[in-house]
Order: sequence, then C-alpha cells, then structure tokens
Amino acid sequence: MNIALQVADLDASRIDGTRVYLLELLKRFGTLAPPDVHFHLYHKKTFNPELTPPFFTNYTLHSIHFPSQWMQTRFALAMFLSRPEKIFFPVQAVPVFLPKKSHVTITVHDLAFKKYPETFTRTTRLKLNFLLNRAIARAQHIIAVSEATKDDLFIFFPWLPKNRVHVIHHGFNRERFETRLLKQEKDSLLNTYGLHDQSYILYVGALQPRKNLARLIEAFALLKQDVPSAKLVLAGERAWLSREIFVAKERSPYRDDIFILGKIPSAHLPALYQGARCFAFPSLYEGFGLPILEAFASGVPVLTANNSSLPEVAGEAALFTDAFDTHMIATQLTRLWKDEALRQSLIRQGEERLKKFSWDTCAQETLSLILEREYHA
Repeated sequence: MNIALQVADLDASRIDGTRVYLLELLKRFGTLAPPDVHFHLYHKKTFNPELTPPFFTNYTLHSIHFPSQWMQTRFALAMFLSRPEKIFFPVQAVPVFLPKKSHVTITVHDLAFKKYPETFTRTTRLKLNFLLNRAIARAQHIIAVSEATKDDLFIFFPWLPKNRVHVIHHGFNRERFETRLLKQEKDSLLNTYGLHDQSYILYVGALQPRKNLARLIEAFALLKQDVPSAKLVLAGERAWLSREIFVAKERSPYRDDIFILGKIPSAHLPALYQGARCFAFPSLYEGFGLPILEAFASGVPVLTANNSSLPEVAGEAALFTDAFDTHMIATQLTRLWKDEALRQSLIRQGEERLKKFSWDTCAQETLSLILEREYHA
C-alpha cells in the first residue's frame, strides 16, 4: 500500500505547532507501519534544517519544485500520476482536484479564522475558508486535535457526519523538555538573552493578535506594581498583524523590562522554559496549546485562558484567567509569582497531566486511521 504525504510545511522557515506535529509523526511512521506500507513524502525543495524528517527504508522522498500554487498544481499532478491508495494532509487544506479513488485523511488544527476573523487579514480569511471547505468536503477521515476543535467543526459544518471526525491529541517532546539542564549551562544560555534564572514570565509562540500579547503586556504593567523586579519574555517569530504587540511594548512604562526575542533555536527552548518563574499563555483561542505541555514538562507553573481547547489540555494543572480581563491576568500572574505552595502544587499536577499526552500514541492512532485498520506496532 502506498501512502502519499504532503509535507511541504517542513520547508518553512518558521516553526509552529502544526510543523512540530508533522515532524513528530514522521519520526514514528517509519517504524510503526506494517510491512506492506510505503510512504511517499512530497515537498517543494529544501527542508528547514530543524524540521528535516528522519529517513526510513519505507520512505521515498519527492522534491518537486514549482514556482506558484504548489499544492494545487504540482502536488496534485503528482497524485494523478502516482494514484496512491491513501493521501494524508497534516494541514486543513487539499487540492481542488485529486484522484477519486484515493482515500484522504486531513488534520484540522483550529478554526481561529472563523472564531476570531478580525485577527486575520481579509485575504488570508478567504484563502483559509476556501481551503478548509474543500478539505472537509473531500476527506474520508478528519482528525481534530482536541475535543474543542471537533466541537467547532460541528458548529461551522453542522451537516458533517459525526463518524468522520476523530479526536487525536498531540504529544510533547519528552526527551527535550523533561531533561534538566545543569545550572551553569542554563545560566550561560540565559545570559546570551540578558536574562537571569527565575526573573521572568515567559510566553512561547508566534507573535500575532490571537495570542493576546498586547493585553498580556498591559497586565504585566499592573503586575510590576507588586513585583517590580519581574521581566516579561516573548519568545517567537513575528507573524501576521503583529504591529499592535510592538506598539503595546513601546507604550508600556516598563518597556525596558519586556524582551521580544524573535526566532529562537529549538535547542534554546529548554533553558528559557526552565529559567522562567512562570509561563503565560492567555490566548483568545487555541486548537490545542502545545506550549502548555512543554511548560509542564519543564517544571514551570502555567497561567492560561479558560477558553477553547486550553482547559482540555491543562486540566487542573494550570491557573486560569479570562483572556479579555487584563486585571485578572495580572492578579493570577502575581499569584503564580508569589505563592510558593500554589506553584509547587501546579508543578506536581503538571507532571501528572503529561501522562495523558504522547507523540507515540498520537502517531499510532493517526496511522491506524489513515490505514483504516487496527494494529499494534
């Protein structure tokens, strides 16, 4: 059996949760698959060095460069030429035309552009709606990365048969984030960013409006009245409509204590997490919320918002806030900073919560769904 995978996202320069998800699956599919399965990985040209998948003997790599609309044109042509039995799209988009006999599985990561359209440009909204509508109509199987995302699918696609949607949670990189760094190693890396251990609130992720970072900056100004030594660190690449975040920083009376680090090498993330006093993730909406698990694994207490998938992922192991309430965000962050008993309780609960999430389980359940058969590796 031949399975085609659209893996062009691994060529991208920016690393986000959807690309981490795809890479983690590809680390495992090669060893999980039955002997009669062969994978064909299609991408455009060159993998991001940090997103390059491993090689297995049952993987064939196809680099097929094309100047424009790659998935709709060159990738689609490759599908008609090869006519695989199965096609897996780890993103919520498929070509308009695909071979009719190929069974399609897609992953829907979130419906943020439908829930919060104002956090996207008009052009992006139109594109995402078109691609998702086509993907939902064509796919035999739809993976939702959380129960919350599944619920959103049925809100916006009420005609969708319930047996076509399957919830498969993400995992986390246990080896990377549960390994504790030596103090000297951690301090040395933090120093390169002008930071000190236990001196800052950390956010990790893209800089874009849905992440609610302008409001986090406002809440930080309130927290500074009780914790004058605190710093705020935003670690992630600039994405769409991010200008308001930089404006909020410049307007803050504590702008000198706000660090916007930009793109961070993956190897630096453990030190940034482990050095943080607490982790803030007050998003307006998430399809899953992978950084919460990374923070749990790093032994850092977490504040997150009480919306979308975030309570589903965090369980009782995080402190929650209303994402729209600046004062509540500040109050809860102050508690996380000062209340040692609360901090230690949440850290312990975070460690326990991690037992529910595994990339191994995610990969096996995903491959079972693609193959439409139950098996155990």
